[in-house]
Amino acid sequence: MLITAIRLRYCSDGSRKSELLEILGQQICAFFIEMGPSFIKLGQFLSTRPDLVGQKICDKLTMLQDNLPPFPFHDVEKIFLQEFGKPLQTIFAEMQQEPVAAASIAQVHKAKLINGAQVAVKILRPDIGHKVSKDIKFFMFFALMIEKLSSSSKRLRLPDVVHKLEQTLSTEMDLRLEAAAADELRKNCSADNHINIPKVFWAHSSEKVLTIEWINGVSINQRKQLQQANINRKNLVKKLAVSFFNQAFRDGFFHADLHPGNIMVDDIGGIHLVDFGIMGVLDEHYRIFIAEILYAFINRDYERVADIHFEIGLVPKHQSPHLFKLACRSIGEPIIGLPVEQISIGKLLKHLFAISHKFDMEIRPELLLLQKTMVTVEGIGYMLYPKVNMWQLAEPWIKQWARRNLGARAKLHKSAKELSKILAELPEALAQVKTLLTKFNQQP
Repeated sequence: MLITAIRLRYCSDGSRKSELLEILGQQICAFFIEMGPSFIKLGQFLSTRPDLVGQKICDKLTMLQDNLPPFPFHDVEKIFLQEFGKPLQTIFAEMQQEPVAAASIAQVHKAKLINGAQVAVKILRPDIGHKVSKDIKFFMFFALMIEKLSSSSKRLRLPDVVHKLEQTLSTEMDLRLEAAAADELRKNCSADNHINIPKVFWAHSSEKVLTIEWINGVSINQRKQLQQANINRKNLVKKLAVSFFNQAFRDGFFHADLHPGNIMVDDIGGIHLVDFGIMGVLDEHYRIFIAEILYAFINRDYERVADIHFEIGLVPKHQSPHLFKLACRSIGEPIIGLPVEQISIGKLLKHLFAISHKFDMEIRPELLLLQKTMVTVEGIGYMLYPKVNMWQLAEPWIKQWARRNLGARAKLHKSAKELSKILAELPEALAQVKTLLTKFNQQP
């Protein structure tokens, strides 16, 4: 890996450089898998940060899987006894000893409660907290060293990256937080007939155990099974688009790990989401920001795109608004000029964030998480039904949200500009009044 990195550093041939980046990405993935859970999570986390590792390596890290050998069932029994003070046999009528999935942080078993309810039981790996804590200390030491040795790396804020990774891992290692995330998402989507979130069984959940409703269905990428069940794939794409838009922009709380394995389809075409370890949060400020940017891009109003970035403070004031506008045009024209079914909002944001280093932009991690999730969702939509654009299918919902939010924002923006103009003219107006009063008082 080091030799490849050195070769890449001194390579001047474009095609060879691209080939070396591919090799380096593969080697980094292999290294992370060999080093264990924390490194795998670091790789998955870095896959959202093209500003740190470059787009080609990001693409490789996106494919990084964390399937690991399961831990023994007697450890599962031990954890249940520690967490609930009683054997798992008193809680479950039956539990499959072989897990249905085993990842870097936890594994999942299918089980049946005493009352007959079918559930999925997620259990943390033994001693995972101690292992992750040691790795985080190493990551922080490494980040601080790089920052001291290279002044140019300070813009990347590597210690902040490690802190964010630590927060993500601490959330994943407390299954009560995942249960709470599932519960909140279920509440947010309770009135939506296009999405289903499994129920949490709180009495059988703890810091190290999560018991949640079992979902009978197939992964959304199983096109053959969907076809055999006569599931309308175009309708699935529409449901997925509307659901993600509602989560991200209506609620500001979205499932941020929407790979096909976490999206299940039942035999009547209902979509069910599972695995709530990684969630995205967008406050109203950034929801409006992203929506305004996309609206301006679609209308090819690159001056407005640039203005929004300067207004919100993402681009420092010492940068050239004209140059940034040109950069936005160079991003927008190749994408917006495509046929509507080929337009990718996720890729548009990806290219926008990729130019961040040229203009000293500090991109918020939650925006990068949103962009990555958008690209994943669009990829699933294209795989299911390539003839349509998923955002076009969701257009009625998007327009409704935009009328309610962007319309109010536009009025507020206009009112603020008018107020600013009035305030700017106030001193001159007061001076004129003072002059008139003086003349009036001087009259006999």
